[in-house]
Amino acid sequence: MSQTFKGRPVLPGNCSGEALVSRQGFNTLASFQKSVILHSKKAVCSDQDNKDLYGKEMTGKILCLPQTIGSTTGGLVLQTVAEAGTGPKAMLFAEHIDSLAAAGVILSDIWVGFRYVVVDQLGPDFLTAVRTGQTVTIQEDGTVVVG
Repeated sequence: MSQTFKGRPVLPGNCSGEALVSRQGFNTLASFQKSVILHSKKAVCSDQDNKDLYGKEMTGKILCLPQTIGSTTGGLVLQTVAEAGTGPKAMLFAEHIDSLAAAGVILSDIWVGFRYVVVDQLGPDFLTAVRTGQTVTIQEDGTVVVG
C-alpha cells in the first residue's frame, strides 16, 4: 500500500528510486568524507555515528532525512559528490531544509549542472512511513509517493 506526502519543492523534478532513510540528522561531511578522499566511484556512508546509514551505498539513492547536520563544509561536499557523480539522486527532508544543504544543492545545480531533486517540509510522518529499500516517486509539485 502506498502513502502520499506533500512537501515544498526546493529544486523541483520528477524521479523515482530506492529510498535510503536516516531518522537522525545527516552529517554530510562524515557520511561522504571517505568516498571523497579516496575518489571512490561509489559513495558508501562513512559516518559511524549514523546507525541507519553506516556502510550503505548512497550513490543514486533517494536520501530521506530530517535535515543535515555538522560542518559548514556540508554544502561543498554535496557539490563535490555531484561533480564526481557519486551523490544521491534526490534528497527528501521531513523538516525545513537547512541553509548548508540548500547552498550545496543550489550550487550543484548552477555550477556543476547536476540537479538534486529536493523536497522539504514533508513532516515527521514521512520518516515514520518510509523504509530503506522502498521505491519512492517524486513529482515536480513536491508530491512524494512511498511504496
